Amino acid sequence: MKNILAALAAGLMIGTLAASHAALPKPPAKSEAEKSAEAEKAAATKAKEAAELAKAQDKAVANYKKRSPASMSSKK
Repeated sequence: MKNILAALAAGLMIGTLAASHAALPKPPAKSEAEKSAEAEKAAATKAKEAAELAKAQDKAVANYKKRSPASMSSKK
């Protein structure tokens, strides 16, 4: 019984080792149209994120000014 379990464990270990060293096939090369579409999508995402960041910063500044008007006054 112990021999059978040892053989199964060894087989599993060998199989795991072989699977971890197996190479996956390379993906097909992208065409120029796919590359340009991906670049446009990335640029649009970057612009959208920049707009959202600017909006959040403006909101934070407005909130700060509303909450602490004494610190923003020019009279000292």
